[in-house]
Amino acid sequence: MRIITGIYKGRHFDIPRSFKARPTTDFAKENIFNVLQGYMDLEDGTALDLFAGTGSISLELLSRGCASVVSVESDRDHANFIRQCMKKLDTDRHILIRGDAFRFLKTCRQKFDLIFADPPYALPELPQIPDLIFKYDLLKDNGILVFEHGKKNDFEAHPRLIDHRAYGSVNFSIFRQTAPESGGNTSKQSEE
Repeated sequence: MRIITGIYKGRHFDIPRSFKARPTTDFAKENIFNVLQGYMDLEDGTALDLFAGTGSISLELLSRGCASVVSVESDRDHANFIRQCMKKLDTDRHILIRGDAFRFLKTCRQKFDLIFADPPYALPELPQIPDLIFKYDLLKDNGILVFEHGKKNDFEAHPRLIDHRAYGSVNFSIFRQTAPESGGNTSKQSEE
């Protein structure tokens, strides 16, 4: 696993073979971060990496200048691996929470500029996650949710969806928290 760009560009971390988590491929990660640049500036932003897995996205967010990143991961071994990676970077801009992502969503009182959620594709509750994030009001005004999912899931009808990208079997749906003064749903362009 490697960091693609930013202050930690090129740093490598060897993922233990025993891990069940599948880190987002470098190709998909690079492309989705390029897309994100068109929607927001990560510099000095606050980010949440939900279902952090190996911590690949958290590392990339820190490398690209986020002021703080919160990683939520329930698996003990994965959380320990993330902790080790952050220790190697010697950063104080990261908070690791080892716990259930759904419990975290219910109890979190912080708002983020960016939330990146990459749940296991087979998770039965996967389709509800975007709505839970909006229900619990976890994004700042105009904040962005990047939701990674398999090709079986379709969020085209979601009122806050602003973009969708697919890289092989990896799909990203991008949502925006509408600012109150904008008066309604964010419109998205659809090409038929």
